[in-house]
Amino acid sequence: MKVRRKMRSKAKSAAGGRRKKKIKRAGLDDLPEWMKDKRCPRKRRYLSGQRILPPAITGKENLSDLLKNSFLAYNSARLKEGSRLFTEKILKPNVTVGMTLAGALTPAGLGVSCIVPLIKAGFVDWIVTTGANIYHDLHFALNKPLYAGTPNVNDADLRSNEIVRIYDIFIDYKKTLIKTDRLLCKILLQPEFRKEMGTAEFHYLLGKYAAMMEEKNRQKDVSVLAAAYRAKVPIYTSAPGDSTIGMDIAGLELEGLKLRINPSIDVNETAAIVLNAKKKKGKSGIILIGGGSPKNFILQTEPHIQEILFLKDVGHDYFFQITDARPDTGGLSGATPREAVSWGKINPKELPNAVVCYIDSTIALPIITHYAFANHKKRPLKKLYSKRDKMMKYLKQIYFKYNERIDVNRKWSVR
Repeated sequence: MKVRRKMRSKAKSAAGGRRKKKIKRAGLDDLPEWMKDKRCPRKRRYLSGQRILPPAITGKENLSDLLKNSFLAYNSARLKEGSRLFTEKILKPNVTVGMTLAGALTPAGLGVSCIVPLIKAGFVDWIVTTGANIYHDLHFALNKPLYAGTPNVNDADLRSNEIVRIYDIFIDYKKTLIKTDRLLCKILLQPEFRKEMGTAEFHYLLGKYAAMMEEKNRQKDVSVLAAAYRAKVPIYTSAPGDSTIGMDIAGLELEGLKLRINPSIDVNETAAIVLNAKKKKGKSGIILIGGGSPKNFILQTEPHIQEILFLKDVGHDYFFQITDARPDTGGLSGATPREAVSWGKINPKELPNAVVCYIDSTIALPIITHYAFANHKKRPLKKLYSKRDKMMKYLKQIYFKYNERIDVNRKWSVR
């Protein structure tokens, strides 16, 4: 009897030990790196962060010091975490950095102040953006002005004076929009545009003209398209028809223009960028400015690799998003990194390296850009645009190594 009790007691104790150990591991899964020291007792681990006792602000601080010392809770703390993630991990030499741009960022001047400097410094290797951001970027290359205004205005009066607005940005309809359209149409009629292509090639060709216009108008480093062209940073648009550029192409098609934008080229090229990023222990990092279609497009690279091409992968390694969208409405813009894990878009082991900050992009992006320049030296340009053929060759090689060829001409029946 005593022996049996002793054995039961040992079994109970062993089971309890196993259970305790399992709970302990689960509790560490999603903790930040600084809380993962296993030598530290559990309670002390939770209380090992920066003490909330900031120094008084005097006006003599620089932005980096203010971020480090005063951004201690809520979204200010997430902005600090994201800025540090971007600077300390995403900008490592072995990481390929993708950036998305959603919302009217270039009209607000963020192309000139933030995106162009990030491209030139090698801090962004490839971009997915809305067509609207590209279209409005052309105003800067053409030296067509946009003006700071106010949202408290009579829009019928603006309409009668031929002024359009983007919230508090005013644009002259004839002098800026119409003149941009006319020049864009002239560019699109050039011989190099009369073929089928993806949006990376399309934007690269357009970037050549943007760079020429910058030089002609004596405007230096004001156009994202021109900067990307010079740095060979590929720019993709997830919805090429959803902008004035798309409308101009459609209008010219009525005149017989043979330009065709093929989205399948973009889907495969972006997947090839991510697949190549993971070679030789490389990593893929993404910084999402806003949500929308560009966010989905950059994240769907992983399901395309895993689900459609049947290639082994585990998701993007680093994730930093700036958004004002809530997750509980079911929209993609507010979807969290945890949800993205279920789709294979984010590596579950890297969830501690996934940060979401709920803040206006026009506030966050200048702060992130400043912090990166203040705390990280420039990186060599990866020039991914000129490596597209090589990356696609690698994707096809790996794909056909593990998959049988499909006879696309074969007649299929639904069973």
